[in-house]
Amino acid sequence: MKRSKIMSIIGSDSIGQEVTVCGWVRTFRNNQFIALNDGSTIKTLQCVVDRETFDESELKRIATGAALRLKGEIVESQGKGQAMELKVAELKVLGDSDPEKYPLQPKKHSLEFLRDIAHLRMRTNTFSAVFRIRHAAAFAIHEFFNNRGFVYIHSPIITGSDAEGAGEMFKVTTLDLKNPPKTDEGEVDFKQDFFNKETNLTVSGQLEAELGALALSDVYTFAPTFRAENSNTSRHLAEFWMIEPEIAFADIHDDMDLAEDMLKYIIKYVMENCQDDLEFLENRLIQEEKNKPQNERSPMPLREKLQFCLDEDYERLTYTEAIRILMNSKPNKKKKFQFVIEDWGADLQSEHERYLVEKHFKKPVILTGYPKEIKAFYMRLNDDDKTVAAMDILFPGIGEIVGGSQREERLDVLERRMTEFDIPHEEMEWFLDTRRFGTCPHAGFGLGFERMIMFVTGMSNIRDVIPFPRFPGSAEF
Repeated sequence: MKRSKIMSIIGSDSIGQEVTVCGWVRTFRNNQFIALNDGSTIKTLQCVVDRETFDESELKRIATGAALRLKGEIVESQGKGQAMELKVAELKVLGDSDPEKYPLQPKKHSLEFLRDIAHLRMRTNTFSAVFRIRHAAAFAIHEFFNNRGFVYIHSPIITGSDAEGAGEMFKVTTLDLKNPPKTDEGEVDFKQDFFNKETNLTVSGQLEAELGALALSDVYTFAPTFRAENSNTSRHLAEFWMIEPEIAFADIHDDMDLAEDMLKYIIKYVMENCQDDLEFLENRLIQEEKNKPQNERSPMPLREKLQFCLDEDYERLTYTEAIRILMNSKPNKKKKFQFVIEDWGADLQSEHERYLVEKHFKKPVILTGYPKEIKAFYMRLNDDDKTVAAMDILFPGIGEIVGGSQREERLDVLERRMTEFDIPHEEMEWFLDTRRFGTCPHAGFGLGFERMIMFVTGMSNIRDVIPFPRFPGSAEF
C-alpha cells in the first residue's frame, strides 16, 4: 500500500480508511501510544499498538527517533488531544534509535544546543516549522514573479567582479597555495590559474541581472551569495541567499511599488499556507521572551506583526526627512541611542530604523534619497549631486529588509562614480557596454532571503533559518 503523508490524513476525513504511514517516533507512551511525525506537518499522528498482538522484542525497539512503517485503520480517537488515531495492524522498525545515545529526547532543548547538532535539528518541531516556512516563502517568491511575467535568471556563483565594491570576497583558485606561481614583480600570477584571472565567489547577482533586464525587460535572480566578512553575529552569514529583481523602463517609484507588493505577497502566502507552523512559532516566542524585560520583547505577537505588514501602506519618506525626525527624537536628545545622530550623512543603524517603524510611524517605512557617499557606485545620482535614488524598506523588529535603487544608466556619470570608488573600468567593460548600447532607465533591489525568514518565523538568530549555516570558524557538513 502506498504511503500516506500525515498531513493528508489529519487534513481530511480519513476515518475508516486503511493507510500506511512512515515517520519518526517523537514519543512512545505506556508501550501502546506512538506519536509519529513524518515532517509533512508539525502535528503528530497518534498510533495505537495492541501489546498482545506484537512481540515484546519488537516493541522495545520503538524509541524516540526510530523510523517506523505502520499500517492500519484510521479510527476516531477515544482519548483527548486528537480527533483520530491509527489502529496499528502491521508494524516494522525501519531504523533503530538508541535512547541512551540519541540527543533529541522529548524535552525542551536550547537553540544553542541544537546548533551544535545541526545535522539532527530539523527533526525538532521548531526547525521543521522554520524550514517548511522557508520552503513556502521560496515558492511564493517564484510564484509572484512568474505571475508578473518575470524571467528567472541563473546568475553565476564564480565571478571576476565585486558588485558591491567592498572587497570582502572569497577567492576561487586551483593554484598550489603552498607554492603559487609568481610574476616578475613577485605577485601571484593568476594568468596561470584555472580562469586565467583572479576570481571570487559572488557577493551579488545584481550586475548580471541588469544584463538580463536590458534584454528581457523584467528578470530576477534567486541564488546563493557569499561575503568574507568576519562578522560573528546573530545577523550575519558567510553564505546566504538573495532575491534580486531588475526591471527595465522603470524608476525608483516603480522599484518601491514592486518591492512592497512582493513582500506582501510572501507574507500573505505564508500566513495562508503555514498556519500551524506560525501558531507554534508564535507560542514558542512568547514562552521564550517571558523572562526578558519588556523593552527586549518582540513589539507584537508573530502573526499580528505579519498582519500589520500586510494591512498597512508603507510610509515613504526621504533620508533627509528621517534624519530630521531622528535628531529631534527623545532617544537621540537623551543619548539613549547607541549611535547618536549628530548630523546629515550618518549611516543609519538598526536602532534608528526600528525607531522610525515601531515608535514614530507605527508602520513599515521606505526611505529614499540616501547620501551618495554611503551607497554603491551603480545607484543613480540625483540632480542635487549629493544623494542617490536609493531605497531601503524597514520592518518592525528587524530594521532594513530590502535595499534597492534606480540604476545609473548615464555612461559618463557611471564612469565617474566608478572612478570615485576605485573600480577598474577595464574589468567592467561588459557592464559599461549596457550603457553604450540601448541604455534605458532601470531599477532593482535585493532581499536577503534569510533576513525575510527571520522576520516571518520570529527567529532571532540568522543561523537558525538556514539548514547548514556558514559563518567564521564553521563550515560543517
